[in-house]
Formats: sequence, structure tokens, C-alpha cells
Amino acid sequence: MIFYDISQEVFTCSVYPGDPAPERIELMKTSKGELVNLTAIHMCAHNGTHVDAPYHFYGDGKTIDQIKLEKFNGLCFVTRFDGTLSGADAEAILKKAHEENPDSEKKIILKGSAVVSEEAAEVFASHKIDLIGNESQTVGPLEGPAKVHYILLKEEVVLLEGIRVEQVPEGVYFLNSAPLNLGGADGSPCRAWLMKM
Repeated sequence: MIFYDISQEVFTCSVYPGDPAPERIELMKTSKGELVNLTAIHMCAHNGTHVDAPYHFYGDGKTIDQIKLEKFNGLCFVTRFDGTLSGADAEAILKKAHEENPDSEKKIILKGSAVVSEEAAEVFASHKIDLIGNESQTVGPLEGPAKVHYILLKEEVVLLEGIRVEQVPEGVYFLNSAPLNLGGADGSPCRAWLMKM
């Protein structure tokens, strides 16, 4: 088995414009003669590698703790795409994933500078996929990602954003991107990884 860590390190991670950056607060230090080293963390739920829940954009949507773990874990298909995905591009990716392994088409991981268009989001949503992951801090266009989020989150497609998959060859993998169990939250950081069996 080969494991790929596809998460960003939290305290040096990329941050969506306007979001607060993660902060590590040292509450206690053994070097100061204290009993233990003790760290507190202050961060946004959408810093670095994270997942979005429907509640991020829908007031009546599911929160991160209400989403079944199966959505975040299972076989996935990793493929490279640079640029803006059209509806036809999305269909082609799903077809290729199905040909590789029908179970992998439920979770699509995009490596490269992929931007999901509204048209592509409609295709993914209509296929009822579980999850789409990308390297950007947002799945849609950086200057206006809301419409793409509305389309995907309405159908409860989990958005795994801010991953790092440049070193991962295209193909089928087992994905684990389970979030922290943050009751009532709109998203969560996660330690996402892939396993090639």
C-alpha cells in the first residue's frame, strides 16, 4: 500500500481572501519550567485543507456533523485538469472514472489549477456524486464561487478544498477526508489522505 498525505500544514496553509489565518497559541511550555507543552488553536473552519457542508451556504442545510462519514471516505478517482471545466469536461471525467472503477466516480479529485464552472457543477450535481476535491481554496471561480457552491451543496455534494495532489498519479485510490466532529458547523479542517492498494 502507498499512502499520500494530501493535506496542507495548518499554520502555514493557504487562506481564502478575507478569512482569518490559523494561529497557534502556546499556553504552557516545558522550556519555561511548566509541566507540559500545551497548545490552543484559533482558526477558521475553512482554512487550509477542509470540507464544506451544505450549511455553509444554506441556513437549513446539513451541518458538518450531520453528514454521513461515507461521503468523506471511499474509492475516488484522481485526474488532472488545468483551467475551467465545462459540462462536457465533467461528463468526460465521470466516464473515465466509471471505466476505471464504477465505485470511484462518486468521489472526484481534481489535481492542477481546475476551476469548476456552473455548467460542470450542474453535471456533477445531476450525477449525485458524494464529493469533489480541488487544490484551490474554493471549488468555483475565486472571484465569485457562490453559484457553484449553491449548485453542489444543494445536492449535498461535499466540497473538499485546499488539497495538495501534485505528487499523486492519476487513478483510483481510497480517500479518507473525515472532518472533525464540529457540532453545528458549516465546515471543518481535515487531514485528507489517499491510499493506493
